Amino acid sequence: MSIALVTGCSTGIGFATAVALARVGHEVFAGMRNPTKSPELAELAAKEKLSVTVVPLDVDSDESVRNGVQQILAAGGSIDVLVNNAGISGRGPVEEADISHFREVMETNFFGALRCTQAVLPGMREKKSGHILNVSSVAGRMALSPQVPYAASKFALEAMSEILAQEVRRFGILVAIIEPGVIATPIFSKTPPRQWSSYYPQSKRLLTLFRASLQNPTPPSIVADKIVEIVKTRNHTLRHPVGPDAQGFLDWRSSMTDEQWIEWVAVESDEEWARNVKRDFGLDVQL
Repeated sequence: MSIALVTGCSTGIGFATAVALARVGHEVFAGMRNPTKSPELAELAAKEKLSVTVVPLDVDSDESVRNGVQQILAAGGSIDVLVNNAGISGRGPVEEADISHFREVMETNFFGALRCTQAVLPGMREKKSGHILNVSSVAGRMALSPQVPYAASKFALEAMSEILAQEVRRFGILVAIIEPGVIATPIFSKTPPRQWSSYYPQSKRLLTLFRASLQNPTPPSIVADKIVEIVKTRNHTLRHPVGPDAQGFLDWRSSMTDEQWIEWVAVESDEEWARNVKRDFGLDVQL
């Protein structure tokens, strides 16, 4: 089996992916920004006798990524699979979201994945094999207000991934973009709440849409199982929508022109917006 590095493993999709890969026999190195604050993965690995080693790795830091990768290479000799999962949420209207918040989200969600990719590529290229899986989102292909910091970072990640796939195929390296729909993870609760001006009602609408979607929550294990399947089969497909609502969201967006999409999101009446959600998704939203 392969040696895998998974980033952002303290909770959610990263935690589930590290466990799922280890359970099928991979040797997993689980990157965390603050391992001492999240001992649950190491405890579970010890209980189940899984090959999971927690590694301090902050994807926002050049030095931390370099040191983490060197530690893994010293211990395992190679990195065969990289799962760029570390990510943070980001919301706010374009006019009001702080530039510093944009930078923070882009640093983790885009530059963090780029750092880790650049760190493992020389070894993969030399071996002429490897698999890089970048956890994006349906928000990487459909821009929905007020997720501008998050969607921008995921659009950038998708573009980088698509170009990377073109560059590394000749070296036997595969690239996959994982596009979850609404998944029940702590990412939503990690963003401090903030009130936005009444000029932009999309902020409260998005929250109600998420709450309605999470009434029947999709666990992170759904995404983890998909990642395990892609690694096992060496699937050459670039994009992988994951979850019961992911493909539906993307099909819904692609069924509209850009102008129709803008009108759908920008509708002035909350009541009309709620009726549209009920019609298109079958969800009852309470504003």
